[in-house]
Amino acid sequence: MANTIDARMFAGMFLAGAKNLEAKKEWINELNVFPVPDGDTGTNMTLTIMSAAKEVSALENPDMASLCKAISSGSLRGARGNSGVILSQLFRGFTKVVRDYEEINVGILADAFDKAVETAYKAVMKPKEGTILTVAKGGARMARELADQGEEDLGVFIREVIRHADEVLAKTPEMLPVLKQAGVVDSGGQGLMQVLKGAYDAFCGKEVDFTIEETQTAAVSSAQMKTEVQADIKFGYCTEFIIMLNRNFNIKQEMDFKAYLESIGDSIVVVADEDVVKVHVHTNDPGLAIQKALKYGALSNMKIDNMRLEHQEKLFKMSEKQKGKAAVREETAPVKEAPKKEVGFIAVSAGDGINDIFKGLGVDYIIEGGQTMNPSTADMLDAIDKVNADTVYILPNNKNIILAADQAAHMVENKKIVVIPTKTVPQGITAVINYVPDLSVKENTDTMMEEIKAVSTGQVTYAVRDTIIDDKEIKQGDYMGIGDTGILSNGTDMVEVTMRMVEELMAGEKELISIYYGAEVSEETAEALNGMVAEKYPECDVELQYGGQPIYYYIISAE
Repeated sequence: MANTIDARMFAGMFLAGAKNLEAKKEWINELNVFPVPDGDTGTNMTLTIMSAAKEVSALENPDMASLCKAISSGSLRGARGNSGVILSQLFRGFTKVVRDYEEINVGILADAFDKAVETAYKAVMKPKEGTILTVAKGGARMARELADQGEEDLGVFIREVIRHADEVLAKTPEMLPVLKQAGVVDSGGQGLMQVLKGAYDAFCGKEVDFTIEETQTAAVSSAQMKTEVQADIKFGYCTEFIIMLNRNFNIKQEMDFKAYLESIGDSIVVVADEDVVKVHVHTNDPGLAIQKALKYGALSNMKIDNMRLEHQEKLFKMSEKQKGKAAVREETAPVKEAPKKEVGFIAVSAGDGINDIFKGLGVDYIIEGGQTMNPSTADMLDAIDKVNADTVYILPNNKNIILAADQAAHMVENKKIVVIPTKTVPQGITAVINYVPDLSVKENTDTMMEEIKAVSTGQVTYAVRDTIIDDKEIKQGDYMGIGDTGILSNGTDMVEVTMRMVEELMAGEKELISIYYGAEVSEETAEALNGMVAEKYPECDVELQYGGQPIYYYIISAE
């Protein structure tokens, strides 16, 4: 076996790791402690690495620098969920080291593993041991030990790093009691191991199909994005692309580029992140923007939408709905772009009822997603582009989306981005309600951060497999009431499970109970539950609202 890895071999190893993770994603999903029916760790990690794999597979005869750029930028933009964001940060740190070399040896690999772990730990506010971070750290320690011992055989080195990391993975149940009780190892750590094992297979010469195809899930997620900011028809084409920089792009050049875009259009956003630049502009001549951008590097992720045509289609659909109620007007007034304001809001939401609630509270942009599909960092960046405000608040409304929102916030320079770490939809609603326009950004942020702490949330769904968690034996098909910190109730009767969950939520002094019923619950059934809750807690205001959310029959908050 070779004692160095060149760019061509490294590309093959990365693609093999991606394909191996993709092949094992459902198995990794099964390792998740909570047996809920959603897109989870395996799915999120796969979508993250495949975003990078698409960019890698598009390269022709790459050198190490361009390869590392594709891996880092592709995974950063495609990162979904906590596990996906951490994986992208591992790649980011790793590639920061190896990009400076034409060939990689044991010493360079050890340095790269160290940098990967350092970068990933910094990205997580409160790192938890017994997770993918612990597995990565264990592999890095073995890599450093072997390098310090003078090991030069890459085959031996990689094999031993994987062996030791596997041992650390096997110990994760001893570090996190919830894993031990469920009888599983950490799913994120297992995902990382599949990437490493796939890469090792390619290094050893195992035949691997390197074909990278567009994942259907990612395409659906992109299509689900809905903007609440109307397009300015003065400039007909919404033009977006990413510049893969091959020359210096300093502050002066960035300002010059923005000034040029302003001369040919508006709604301009230019987000520079090390070696990539994300561009958004409304213009009547996309070719001019593209020609200018090509002076700085190659282009990818190009998207040009005819806003006039889209507007006409939207009007047609609206008119169809109104048939029989009002005549369709032959002429329609042009739609004006929303005026720029000081503060805007982005919320992640699932369910037409919950979407309407956020819109009614003044949220500018809804990202369709949540537990069933975690939006990516790129989805967040696209949403930020669309909100015409100096300061933009992001409400993730799911604990598994907060890291992706934070990552997007760090990549934006021309707007102030504030992520309110809302873990549930009710927390997001509370945050928006407590926003006061006359207060400063800091005062509003402090207020929202404090108010969401007072919201206790429970969500009723069903179990997709047998498991034991929080000392509760759960059978496939059982209803579960999931609270902020774990399983609050479970059983075969939905009403009973829901009422026991509400009882747990009511610990302490509570004044308001809000019930949001999902797409699979009828209004009559929801009203009956609402009556039971109101009767049991007469001292509280009880509100019932249609949420329309998938997966969860009820989302209930007490505050």
